[in-house]
Amino acid sequence: MRERILQALGFLLEPVVLLLLKNGISWSEFSEIAKTKFVDVATRRFGIRGRPTNISRVAILTGQDRREVSKIRRQLDKPTRPRAMCKPTHVLDGWYRDAEFLDKAGRPRDLCIEGEQGTFAALVRRHAPSIPHVAMIKQLRAVGAVKDLPGGKVRVLKRAYVPKALSEDHIALWGSVLHDIGTTWEYNLMREPSQRSRFERRAVNLRVDATALPAFQQFLEAEGQAFLERIDDWLSAHEAPETAAASTTVMRLGVGVYHIGDERAVRRPK
Repeated sequence: MRERILQALGFLLEPVVLLLLKNGISWSEFSEIAKTKFVDVATRRFGIRGRPTNISRVAILTGQDRREVSKIRRQLDKPTRPRAMCKPTHVLDGWYRDAEFLDKAGRPRDLCIEGEQGTFAALVRRHAPSIPHVAMIKQLRAVGAVKDLPGGKVRVLKRAYVPKALSEDHIALWGSVLHDIGTTWEYNLMREPSQRSRFERRAVNLRVDATALPAFQQFLEAEGQAFLERIDDWLSAHEAPETAAASTTVMRLGVGVYHIGDERAVRRPK
């Protein structure tokens, strides 16, 4: 069962990792978040009679030592935490901060790509030594972080490596949607037999003609919107009034509808 759970986790993480890579989030940053979230959840959800879980039990549950658990729990109360940078951002940040690559006014210089000192190759050797400078310049060009100049020099345009800019609202929505789906499945898998499962259904066909995609999108937008509007009306009708007694228990309740489409499965029928 543990192996099956880990295989399912790998499948679940694929779209998450894809989005992280497209936005310059490194493995070390993801690892730090995962380690912290293990301690956070173990602390909040495995205590006795509503109290936070003690450090020793969190260490047992998460596989981390007590010293690391204590450190993370202290950091959880802080509003912000320093995060590791991915290697391209290390290079760009070094370009803006390292005196060897700055002009007399403290601005990043235009650099020759090849050479031993004061060059882009030297910059990469210092700030991302495990990455060939040829591969690094190619990646920075691809995301518009640098600009090639006449004479073989290169100019930095961005201080951070962000392959695809997203709005903060879209990022928050992405996290919220995945959280809701995951919470529903965790509840259904781990609920007691006496507890009613939460509704979760899909309608999927593996052999839909790809030319039908625009029609399906139009159909789903119309039917899905109509369904969600009926749900919204029902929820509004059962919303607790502002004047409800302080003892009234309220909860977040709703349903999500999402388009399923897997481009990897697209193929011509035999």
